[in-house]
Amino acid sequence: MEAKAVARYIRIAPRKVRLVVDLIRGKQVGEALAILKHTPKAASPVVEKLLKSAIANAEHNYEMDPNNLVVSKIFVDQGPTLKRFRPRAMGRASRIHKRTSHITVVLNEK
Repeated sequence: MEAKAVARYIRIAPRKVRLVVDLIRGKQVGEALAILKHTPKAASPVVEKLLKSAIANAEHNYEMDPNNLVVSKIFVDQGPTLKRFRPRAMGRASRIHKRTSHITVVLNEK
């Protein structure tokens, strides 16, 4: 039995989110929340909120014990990229890519 939660179209580049996600893969839920609380990255509050959502799903939908949960899978996929333009020197313009992420958390009981 596994419980999962998905956050889609998060406006942080997947590369930056993966740095945070790699810290908690395979950890127990309590330890993972503590790590996210003390990680000074922009993605950590988003991942923390998603992890809490997955815990709530496990508890409510599958009657799992929140003290025995482990982050079995957590991964980040790239979402659609927003293309924007910035003015540059001599009348030119350069393209800015604002990347988005889809984050998925899967929890199992140990």
